[in-house]
Amino acid sequence: MEQKYAHITIEERCEIARLQAAGLSMRQISTALDRAPSTIAREMKRNSNHNGQYQPSYAEQQSRARRWTGSKLDRNSDLRETVLFRLAQGWSPEQVAGRLAKDSGTCVISHETIYRFIHAQIARTKDYAWRHYLPRGKSKRGWRGRKGGSPASFIAHRRSLRERPEEVNSRQTPGHWEADLMLFRTYGQAVLALHERHSRLLIATRQPSKAAQPVAKAMREILAPLPPAWRQTVTFDNGTEFAHHYDLHDLDIQTFFCDTYKPWQKGGIENAIGRMRRTLPRKIDLTTISEDRFVELIRAYNNTPRKCLDYQTPAELFWSKMLHFKCESTFPPARE
Repeated sequence: MEQKYAHITIEERCEIARLQAAGLSMRQISTALDRAPSTIAREMKRNSNHNGQYQPSYAEQQSRARRWTGSKLDRNSDLRETVLFRLAQGWSPEQVAGRLAKDSGTCVISHETIYRFIHAQIARTKDYAWRHYLPRGKSKRGWRGRKGGSPASFIAHRRSLRERPEEVNSRQTPGHWEADLMLFRTYGQAVLALHERHSRLLIATRQPSKAAQPVAKAMREILAPLPPAWRQTVTFDNGTEFAHHYDLHDLDIQTFFCDTYKPWQKGGIENAIGRMRRTLPRKIDLTTISEDRFVELIRAYNNTPRKCLDYQTPAELFWSKMLHFKCESTFPPARE
């Protein structure tokens, strides 16, 4: 008959300590636990502290440390190279784990394992360059927020977010956008970013300044070529750079604004800009970025899989829906 061995549990370790304190011998303890005397002897010898005292919590820690052989990424060099390559491309740990699972049909690694691996490298090596593998580039986990906003009283024809159609909130219908400006340390440098809520597609263009008129003109140039169904609403924060939002109304685009000091109400574009800050940090000089490189960065964002899209990329979903829309709109009507 095959002999099976089970590791001693924390409950058994507590019982060993209690019985030892009561003065029982090793054989009496083994009988009480239905374990071999050699098992109890080995447990007390290997997992007692440096003073020879047997403490359950210390014994449990020693046992776990002895069995630990490194994280999955420490043991699997091919998987480690794949994960680090994707992280270097700007993918988040969750996107890496999700796409690997989607491609292989089974869970390969969890995002938590990737986070722990990166932070373990920082703690072990004191090399903070490891943090650049993470989307936010933080060496410590946690969220740090800050307040911001601008007066809404300067914006004419402003409509509150509460007036926006309810269907926008579900993200099931395409054609609803969010807009914001990415500003930089050098005065006058700005990037206008438009984010489509359904597909999470990002469109961005450089701006000569944050003046309201050029910003409105750029938005018209981006949205006008789209079919009407793909340009229904745009949501802004209360920055005065969007004061000429009403220039979009003649394209039958409705415009809405977040409540004051609540830019998180347009969370899609806030998230997108946060992701883009990894490759376009505030301190960078935009004049050092060529137009080809700028387009490449936006393309990389749109070709990164997203958990909310079942690990499709925004570009894949956008173009599949766009082609479907074109097929429907050009299909000849049925003959009567």
